[in-house]
Amino acid sequence: MTLPLLPTTMVGSYPRPSWFRQQLSGRDVFDAFKDASHKETFEDAVQAVIRDQELAGLDLMTDGQMWFDDYDMGIGSFLWYWLERTGGFGTAKVPHPARGKAQGRDVWALDEAGGVEVVGPITRGPIRLAALFTLAQARASRPIKACVGAGPVQLSTLAHFRSGPVRDRYQLSEALAEVFVAEIAELTAAGCQHVQLEDLGAWIPTLSGDADYAWVKRIVNRTLGGVAVRKSWHFCLGNAWGNRMQGLTAGGYAEILPHYYDVDVDEFVLDFACREMRDAAILKGLPRDKSVAVGVIDVRTLEIEAPEQVAERVRAVLAFVPPERVTVTTDCGLKQLPRTCAREKLRSLVAGTQIVRSELTG
Repeated sequence: MTLPLLPTTMVGSYPRPSWFRQQLSGRDVFDAFKDASHKETFEDAVQAVIRDQELAGLDLMTDGQMWFDDYDMGIGSFLWYWLERTGGFGTAKVPHPARGKAQGRDVWALDEAGGVEVVGPITRGPIRLAALFTLAQARASRPIKACVGAGPVQLSTLAHFRSGPVRDRYQLSEALAEVFVAEIAELTAAGCQHVQLEDLGAWIPTLSGDADYAWVKRIVNRTLGGVAVRKSWHFCLGNAWGNRMQGLTAGGYAEILPHYYDVDVDEFVLDFACREMRDAAILKGLPRDKSVAVGVIDVRTLEIEAPEQVAERVRAVLAFVPPERVTVTTDCGLKQLPRTCAREKLRSLVAGTQIVRSELTG
């Protein structure tokens, strides 16, 4: 996979076309696709959002995650797509286990996310990432990266342990990691050359204590350690209908990123635009064997950034990291935005990056 200097991409999800109204509602996609109209509309939606990315000029694209339903949180299927298709979980959305400890806006955000009951052993179900990747790549002229998540650490923090052999979040994350390993192995066998783990569990030690950094690293390494293609890890600042978490991520990346410098990933994918790049200076400590995908588009606002504003944000990162180790991306997924707004934000991302490329190459 050969990409240009400062390759452009986005984080996973994209707004559904207005005419794509079908919902999976917990079903296996192969079950849903028995309905010819669902299958045709799904495939057309994937093609449409890939075309938006191609016209914007992205170098590395995603399938837009059209397999995410329109659940609470704006991106609630980010969590529930996995929970609904993995054996051992109940199907009901129950209160988040940490709700009683949350404060301020985080109470509402946890209500939006909800929790899940563990009712039996964790077993792999019909997640179908390889099939979804293959469908998308066949419709794309440029490489498709697979955005895989929510991850095993984050999902393990949603659980109430009712019955079965799994008794705490540590055991649950270990069991879920095995599910992820199997899915990612099928993805790479299908030809995927870039896997991006989406796991906000990176932030959990800010609440549970520093001892949990070792746990998070162990699970991420188990999930991605055997992957031979390019592998990234995205942990955003939280995003429920455009709102950041207030307690969990209050310290910003400076608080947690150094703990993960030795994790077995090639690239960290980080949100910077929504904090006006004020965390950029931490990147001067980034190990030389690590790259960074920097969020320069704020997905929490409808404002469409001007290309020069994007260029300024890219330059703020290049003050600390050489361009050969920088990818330019959106802060987080775009699903919660109107499609016309998302489309223009991607155009600005590419135009702003091209300004900086021209400056670097003369």
